[in-house]
Amino acid sequence: MPKKNRQKQRTSFKKKYQERVRRSDFTRDFHTGDRESLADANQSERVSGKGELTRKRTYVERPATATTDGGQPLRSGRVSSVQCLKSRVVAENGEIYECALRQVLKSLNIDQRSAVVAGDRVQLRVASAKDGMIESVDDRSGIISRTSRGQQHILVANVDYLLIITSAAEPGIKPALIDRFLLTAEHCGVKPVVVMNKIDLVDPAYFQQMAGVYANLGYRVLLTSAENNLNIKYLKALLRGKQTALAGQSGVGKSSLLNAIEPGLGLAVAAVSQDNEKGRHTTTAAQLIPLEAGGAVFDTPGIRQFQLWDIAANEVAGLMPDLRPFVNGCRYTDCLHLNEDQCAVKDAVADGKIDARRYDSYCHLLEDDLLQATQHD
Repeated sequence: MPKKNRQKQRTSFKKKYQERVRRSDFTRDFHTGDRESLADANQSERVSGKGELTRKRTYVERPATATTDGGQPLRSGRVSSVQCLKSRVVAENGEIYECALRQVLKSLNIDQRSAVVAGDRVQLRVASAKDGMIESVDDRSGIISRTSRGQQHILVANVDYLLIITSAAEPGIKPALIDRFLLTAEHCGVKPVVVMNKIDLVDPAYFQQMAGVYANLGYRVLLTSAENNLNIKYLKALLRGKQTALAGQSGVGKSSLLNAIEPGLGLAVAAVSQDNEKGRHTTTAAQLIPLEAGGAVFDTPGIRQFQLWDIAANEVAGLMPDLRPFVNGCRYTDCLHLNEDQCAVKDAVADGKIDARRYDSYCHLLEDDLLQATQHD
């Protein structure tokens, strides 16, 4: 392949590859009597290597029309699921390959937990009828991610819609979790839809006020029942031709809704525990599911806690449509709308212009997650 078609860039290794190389003149120092400096030597540094050059690597990116070193053209595909060290990739022609990851992609210095996630568009080299190697990952958009152990945990990538699935009962609805998903959707430019499932178990009138709050903010809200097929046709029409991620806590009925939307999927479902009303994990990894009507959905594992990623405390109010109009009216430009004087947001809550539950969720989010994380840093 001509060199001019290759795009080279210098990239850092992960931390475990970045340790400084040890000096090679310890024997001379020992014989000359300089033993005090030897006692202070770093014992964890690697012995071999070429110093600074070993902590950087030239990474060659192959364009979509590139070929492998053996002259075989690369194929475009999309990752449907990731299990341990293997990724299932659906090629453009519909063929499915179990792919390993190119070694250089594993060693790149990135903040996220995995170099490849469900929804990624990749370039792969076919090794056999069923196996392949992922050579590169295309640029991402529409990323749904959270913080996990200080790293970015990307649930899915390259999506248009985020269906925030909640349940009216068994388990009960968690408005704070909905708000966190809405903030993530606003931050990454994905259109959110709030779906209140299992509405057949309660009186729908009880949730009309909550649904009205989200609807007045411009969010689409849908009351559904996978058991009675309530609004399933509308939901199916909404998903047609779109790339959509389903997210929510365990037991809210994500897999049941998909089975109702796409008969024949046969996704595993399980009843909610009667002891604690918590769902059982039937989905263990994000999975891309093509729809017959066009488009695709991602069934994701149930999430009980969702910590925001890459959103600072002073950015949250600007991402909430109901708080955003009042932010510029505060006396202080760095106002967090918690304990400050002459705060326009708090005045709007007192006047009933901002829903009190939404403001309470905002306060808990800043105090419990974002401000504590800033203090620890």
